[in-house]
Amino acid sequence: MPGKRTEFLYLSEADTIAAGVLDVKRCIEVAEETFALLSEGDYLMGGPNHNSHGMGIIFPKETKFPNMPVAGPDRRFFAMPAYLGGRYDVCGVKWYGSNHANPARGLPRSVLTVQLNDKDTGEPLCLMSANLLSAARTGAVPGVAARHLARRDAETAAAIGCGPINESCFQSIRSQLPGLKKLYCFDVFEDKAKAFADWAGKELGLEGVVAKSLEECVRSGEVITVAASRLKPLFLESAWLNPGTTVLLSGPARADDAFWAGNRIVYDHVHLHEAYVEEAVASGDKAGYYAGVIGGPIYTLIDAGKIQPLAQSTGLGDIVRGKAEKRTDNRANIIFVACGMPVFDVSLAYELWDKAKAKGIGTKLLLWDSPHMLK
Repeated sequence: MPGKRTEFLYLSEADTIAAGVLDVKRCIEVAEETFALLSEGDYLMGGPNHNSHGMGIIFPKETKFPNMPVAGPDRRFFAMPAYLGGRYDVCGVKWYGSNHANPARGLPRSVLTVQLNDKDTGEPLCLMSANLLSAARTGAVPGVAARHLARRDAETAAAIGCGPINESCFQSIRSQLPGLKKLYCFDVFEDKAKAFADWAGKELGLEGVVAKSLEECVRSGEVITVAASRLKPLFLESAWLNPGTTVLLSGPARADDAFWAGNRIVYDHVHLHEAYVEEAVASGDKAGYYAGVIGGPIYTLIDAGKIQPLAQSTGLGDIVRGKAEKRTDNRANIIFVACGMPVFDVSLAYELWDKAKAKGIGTKLLLWDSPHMLK
């Protein structure tokens, strides 16, 4: 039988913009649809449990090989594969390298791509630039959480960590809470907080305020988005939270036990967090593993019997599908914990690929006219 010609579409960063990666409301709709598929179980991720965040290359502190990289701040490579069902029905993988030194080279800290593949043949369907995609899907997740968990009458918000990821997060949150009027900003670098406050005023029409301290920022926000650096996690105190606060964690944070144990916790996907715990046990260094992931402080309290087990906890997908309660008490505090899943990269990549095909965006690349080896 003759070999089959295989082409795939390549989308540059500019192409993804033309296809709608900056359409905040559409990205949130795609993310909400993805949460529903997670709740239904119509997905697969990596690892034997089908729920792994991904597989990484973490560099050693020392090496005898002259060209092998050594550990550095935020220095790693990661592959995040997934299959997503529903209307997507496609496999994909996000692949990225990260290095804290990149901005000094004129590069983003992480450089990301996403590839989609035919679920049956394995043929590539699309390869695309994914820095904006990844930021958009990261921001869309707390946007969905804000839709279902935040108070409708919220007027003040707080941003802890004032980099580009929290900008994406807050844009999504803002789109769901039109009553917001003021944003308090805190960052360990005050100039970043000032720039974030100015951006909120210019682009979103809010009053941006630079908080004098982390405590002031937390006390001032009815909805709080946290996307601080992994290199400098901040310590939050439960006593700083006013009744009815929604905390949306898209980055790491340390806190006192009451912060976790005394408030309702909603997870992005419970099975993802169970996989993190399994991987921590398998690593042989549970404490060290916990220290490197967003949910680590919670897992420690679960192990100590201070918080209900993950199996009894609530994932946002179940709330989206109406299988669990959204916010019912305007005086309750809710902590939403998101750790990132490749299914969201796959769903948004599919959406962009679909739009690009319809609009004639992108470049077709040839894999082969006919495969040289058919066996």
